[in-house]
Amino acid sequence: MKVHNSIENIKIQNPVLTVGTFDGIHTGHKKLLTQLVNTAKQIGGESVVFSFYPHPRLVLFPNTSGLKLINTLEEKIFLLEKMGIDNLILYPFTKEFSKFNSCFFIKNVLYKQFNIKHLVVGHDHHFGHDRQGDLKKLRECAKPFGFNIEKVDALKINNDKISSTKVRNLLEKGNIKSANLYLGYNYFISGKVIHGQKLGRELGYPTANVLVENKYKLIPKEGVYAVEIMVEERKYKGMLNIGTKPTVAYSENVSIEAFIFDFSEDIYNKEIKIFFIEYIRDENKFNNINKLKQQLKKDETVVNAVFKDKEYDFSILEI
Repeated sequence: MKVHNSIENIKIQNPVLTVGTFDGIHTGHKKLLTQLVNTAKQIGGESVVFSFYPHPRLVLFPNTSGLKLINTLEEKIFLLEKMGIDNLILYPFTKEFSKFNSCFFIKNVLYKQFNIKHLVVGHDHHFGHDRQGDLKKLRECAKPFGFNIEKVDALKINNDKISSTKVRNLLEKGNIKSANLYLGYNYFISGKVIHGQKLGRELGYPTANVLVENKYKLIPKEGVYAVEIMVEERKYKGMLNIGTKPTVAYSENVSIEAFIFDFSEDIYNKEIKIFFIEYIRDENKFNNINKLKQQLKKDETVVNAVFKDKEYDFSILEI
């Protein structure tokens, strides 16, 4: 996949394009993007995702956005490439750009810059200043330029329309199984392994302390999880604690600590990915260290049982 940070001097053959922020790629997006890729192949063209950077809310509401990203930019690139997208355009989003009306965008960006042949949009697609451009407006504006517009209907799971907002809410409640079902893959975070207080070693569970550098990345509810951990393209089972470690070293700052099963390598300063499988329990404060050790042993048993359950498919990218 080619990643473009500008629309100047781009050469794309018969572009089939969709437009969106795609800050939380889920099964609804997968349906749209699969159609994008298939249509591009049918006409001998290239699939193009036209997205924005930085996130529009960070530009328009820098102090009050409260933004929590399901996918960071790096993760979005990773996922789109896995889905077979040919081109990703990261258009610089500015306040000036946000004031463009929908017809201006279609004429001066989509048509003049790309001469697009086909536009694929979602069922609730809006664009232009204040999101005034709906599908009807889009078709009116596009009519003089002769490109095809295809609408992809909403995807429903259990009669529920999939949305990024719903996925965020599920993750914040620790409902990992439902969030993963809606995403179509196991939710993941990426981060660098840093030095901690090494308290896990004393408990018999040495952990990798993970620093997620993007402050807008959504970290799921505090607690203990069954996880898969990717270290240099190798996968390992493990359990993860998100929280303040109230029993051994309470801190106001939330830490992310992963215990990797059957693993003893030095991975300090390496980037790892942590894929969430299931929420195990809340983080608790125990009366003493022995009580905590006993609970960790129980957690390990529960996590191993999760991985033995044939109900789950642990493929990292079921997209």
